[in-house]
Amino acid sequence: MTTILVTGGTGTLGRLVAERLRADGHEVRVLSRHAQPYAVDLREGGPGLDAAVAGVDTIVHCATSPRGGDEQAATRLIGAAREAGVGHLVYISIVGVDRVPFGYYRSKLAVERLVEESGLGWTVLRATQFHDLVVQVFEVAAKLPVMFLPAGVSDQPVEVAEVAERLAELAAGAPAGRVEDMAGPEVRTFESLARAYLGARGRRRAVVNVPLWGAAYRGFRAGGHLAPDSAAGKGTFEEYLARRTVR
Repeated sequence: MTTILVTGGTGTLGRLVAERLRADGHEVRVLSRHAQPYAVDLREGGPGLDAAVAGVDTIVHCATSPRGGDEQAATRLIGAAREAGVGHLVYISIVGVDRVPFGYYRSKLAVERLVEESGLGWTVLRATQFHDLVVQVFEVAAKLPVMFLPAGVSDQPVEVAEVAERLAELAAGAPAGRVEDMAGPEVRTFESLARAYLGARGRRRAVVNVPLWGAAYRGFRAGGHLAPDSAAGKGTFEEYLARRTVR
């Protein structure tokens, strides 16, 4: 039995990773800012972080914040992991972090480099956006009478439970470096995804595609965040919406 620490273990992805690892018989520790006994702000580190990594074989690093601080958090985590003799660090990143000049993506890419240069055994998995995030975007956009969408942009959403399963598999194995990306089964225009969302929710909205500007928009429009050759995910957006509607 392996002892595995999951950072961000109460979040959308981390919670499912922890559940899967426990089901597979591993001893799992969950680290997040508010979950005892390992309530730690990774940006600050300290004795709580040292206690969380002590005796751990593998760390699955899911903790992240679009508001910033990921690089500082990773630096603290890696330092503590080295001191504790952790053998394997698994990091979840995003498809396109090296192709789309978006602020959050730059931070994820910087963390990838910290992981690679950590001196630890490491594995990095990049995944496309989760269905959950796409729906969050649409829920905000649908608050107006008209849904404004970025023109010419597609997405390839993936089921978060499938990514969790892959991460658990990687955590149970040996360090593998950068593994093949994991993407959803379909590349879809934002408009088609939005109309599927509106239909599932029984809502009517005009949908307007708006051309935007900037390097990040050009990167998304060019499909830098897509991985059509790595469509390992099986769950479709409509299947996700159906489950969500039933709940």
